[in-house]
Amino acid sequence: MLEIQIRKAAVEDAALILRFVTELAIYEKAENEVVATVSDIRDSLFGGKSTTNGIICNIDNEPAGFAVYFLNYSTWLGKHGLYLEDLYISPNHRGAGAGKALLKYLAKIAISMNCGRFEWSVLDWNQPAIQFYQSIGAKPQSEWVGYRLEGKSLERFAES
Repeated sequence: MLEIQIRKAAVEDAALILRFVTELAIYEKAENEVVATVSDIRDSLFGGKSTTNGIICNIDNEPAGFAVYFLNYSTWLGKHGLYLEDLYISPNHRGAGAGKALLKYLAKIAISMNCGRFEWSVLDWNQPAIQFYQSIGAKPQSEWVGYRLEGKSLERFAES
């Protein structure tokens, strides 16, 4: 039986996290969109002003995946929520229960912090992930459409 261990990410994990981020981007057909460096990960995830957290999943003491999350807020609930930014398990470790273990770990964090929600997004073509999320009781929020301002559009809007 494989041993799955989950631990809080440390600054020494910055290169490992970037490796997982790059693997995730390759899977999502967006490798060229990763511009972060190890230094960026170190500073933004582990710097003194960070509001983001990371966890590392090992299987039999070998790095298998990661998750990055932060707290958001619901005015309707009057409570924080936990937002999962990324969750990734390397292909050679899939099927061992690591993804489910990461989600359970995060769900326990959400409960311990009295969060009203645990949320994340998934690409509409990622059927394996969608089926997995539905199998654990997660429901899609189809009535909401996500929007994003980034790069030059963000800068132009801010300066207008």
